Amino acid sequence: MRKFRLKNGATLIVDKNSSKTVAVEVMFKVGSNFESQKQAGLSHFLEHMVFEGTKKRKNSREIANEIEKYGGEFNAYTTGERTAFFIKIINRRFEAALGILSDMLANSVFDKNIMKKEKQVILKEINMVTDDPRSHQWVLLQKNLFDRHPAKNPTYGTANAVKGFSRNQTIDYFRKHYHAGNMVVSIVGNVSNAREKAEKYFGNISRKSQSQRKRVIEPKASQKYFSEKRKTLNSYLVLGYKIVPRSHKDSYAFDVINGILGRGQSGWMFNEIRNKRGLAYQVGTNTEMDTDYGMFAVYTGLEKKNLEKAKQLIMEQLKKLESVSKNDVDESKTYIEGNFTMETEDNFKRADNLCYWESIRDAKLADEYLKNIMEVSAEDVKRVARKYFDGNYTMVTIEPR
Repeated sequence: MRKFRLKNGATLIVDKNSSKTVAVEVMFKVGSNFESQKQAGLSHFLEHMVFEGTKKRKNSREIANEIEKYGGEFNAYTTGERTAFFIKIINRRFEAALGILSDMLANSVFDKNIMKKEKQVILKEINMVTDDPRSHQWVLLQKNLFDRHPAKNPTYGTANAVKGFSRNQTIDYFRKHYHAGNMVVSIVGNVSNAREKAEKYFGNISRKSQSQRKRVIEPKASQKYFSEKRKTLNSYLVLGYKIVPRSHKDSYAFDVINGILGRGQSGWMFNEIRNKRGLAYQVGTNTEMDTDYGMFAVYTGLEKKNLEKAKQLIMEQLKKLESVSKNDVDESKTYIEGNFTMETEDNFKRADNLCYWESIRDAKLADEYLKNIMEVSAEDVKRVARKYFDGNYTMVTIEPR
């Protein structure tokens, strides 16, 4: 993996391999955590809008067809801290991918009529998330877990804000944040002259200084409960903790803990709640760590009468970490090693992983990740469990009316 700086200040990451495909991801260091109340959901809205037509390519079908006619894949995503666009395609179509992405990001027209249409699409997306308890539970958890940090707000924003986006507001936000100073281009695959070609296609994107957002001091956690009554047959429980950001050395211990508690069907949580007792179908853990915040959560779906029992079992497994064996830690580390290696054999996953670490601090940390995981000891896991898994959790449930 090599890292360069384009003439306009954009960061370029190139990882050449022997694959027959190439993945190109363009990531901007901006997301929903940068938005004001009136802008809530604007990063996500822009993610949609750049696929909706440029001066050269008049609509979304034309853009999609230029990729799909070569068997390529394209997509985008928005988080609290990042907005990313990618194309995965056979390597001899490399320049086609560069040309399409650069055109979308430099020449989108933001047509008023298309904006109206796309607002309706996003409002339907918001409704879809709200309708699905397994998605909506995460919105509820973050809203209740965080007090001041903008991570408490859903990436898709609010329906009222989305309805009110004007063309001028959208273009102003785009110009402020989607520029070379905020941009990382990640290219993974078997291609030649990647630096020269990236300069050719992305070198003319305007240069500004990197976007900054106001850092907030998140209060220490306290115990919280929130329950939402809905017309469902099942109940849904998520129990979460505030933890460290990704750059903290303890973040690797949390990855190991996630592997102990939540890997597949052999993790402690799945084994105790489903395998041994049959209390639930879905059981798992989730860890999210970013630039200046983190959260760890256990989730399950089960009958309402079993909610308290499930909570008890969750707390027991968290407590059990304080006496974890070396063998349990070693098995988690080999699980992470295998999972990480297989995932990043996919060129897109590798390109995305490099962008992620660059947004945290430096893409080179992607290649140090497994080394840092292997250095986590049983004593590290015990210490981290004692320190962070106390009574100051947030528990969210969705229960039948």
